[in-house]
Amino acid sequence: MTLALAALVSCGRGEDAWGLQDNPADRILLKDYRPKSVFNVPVTLVEKAKYPVIDMHTHDYVGTKEEVASVVDLMDKAGIEVGHIMHCNWIGEPFDVVVEKYSGYKDRFRFWCCIDYTGFGQDDWADRAIAELERCREMGAVGIGELGDKGLGDMYARPVEGKGIRLNDPKLRPVLAWAAEHGWPVSVHIAEPIWMYEAVDERNDGLMNGAKWQVDTTVEGCMGYDRLMEMFEDAVASNPNTIFIADHLLNMSHDLTRLGRLMDKYRNLYVDISGRFSESSVTPRATRAFMLKYQDRILYGTDNTPSESMYAHTFRIMETADEHIYSDDSYHWALSGWDLPDSVLKKIYRDNALGLMSGK
Repeated sequence: MTLALAALVSCGRGEDAWGLQDNPADRILLKDYRPKSVFNVPVTLVEKAKYPVIDMHTHDYVGTKEEVASVVDLMDKAGIEVGHIMHCNWIGEPFDVVVEKYSGYKDRFRFWCCIDYTGFGQDDWADRAIAELERCREMGAVGIGELGDKGLGDMYARPVEGKGIRLNDPKLRPVLAWAAEHGWPVSVHIAEPIWMYEAVDERNDGLMNGAKWQVDTTVEGCMGYDRLMEMFEDAVASNPNTIFIADHLLNMSHDLTRLGRLMDKYRNLYVDISGRFSESSVTPRATRAFMLKYQDRILYGTDNTPSESMYAHTFRIMETADEHIYSDDSYHWALSGWDLPDSVLKKIYRDNALGLMSGK
């Protein structure tokens, strides 16, 4: 061993490079990787949104009225005026129970309900489904959602799951027409991020979340990603008077050009940004350009358990130009803020929701 090599080894830099000992990195699993940024760049804490906010996509995360009060405190601190609470199985008694639980804060919450598929396909099914929507409307419901199809149909639905029932099924048109007549948007979760449909291997750049939430398209009757998007477009096109909110940027954060083509083609299509801040912040310039172009039809939403840190993370992404941000759900990608202008922030945070819901 030369003196130079010995010096490298003694400094702890040469052994693994020359294959003389194991590399510690070989023992680190990707699922355990939790990088900490060393970059000396701005870190902006945004505890309260710059402008008032309407959260157009949240859920019932609490069990008691006392816990509701705690959520309202969090909303006050963060600047959230109203939360739109939706669920995939709120029909009948479950819907009534939730409305009662939040009854002490009627000015702070709005409720969405779903479609009862009991007897789907029977001659009187649509009439019965609409009658239940009417009942929910009388109790304060303002929209339909969250419907969901990751490949097998509206499987979230209760009391009868909608296996094999697609949003473009002609039998749903009377229900969707009723929604249009009453100014009710339809909030829909279509597919999952593209990584969940790709092979779990070394080439999947969303590997860990892709593996955790992988969709098995080999299951009989399961649509793949592209077929789901074609089905959704058909539903939007076939019901031009119904407003559709594509949750989570229609799970197209990876291809905003494709999403933009749909937005250009269908004026009855809106998107919310809930639950996809990480997927959209790895390409901040492309996302910012999309937000600016379609600023009138984008809605703020969270889709996560209310907390100070959760709200602050979304505000930081939207309001700042901070770079190299890590979060717990960032796929091990470093994120960057969108640095949206004030005029766009006001629309996405609140004004678009007010216009869409017409004061509901």
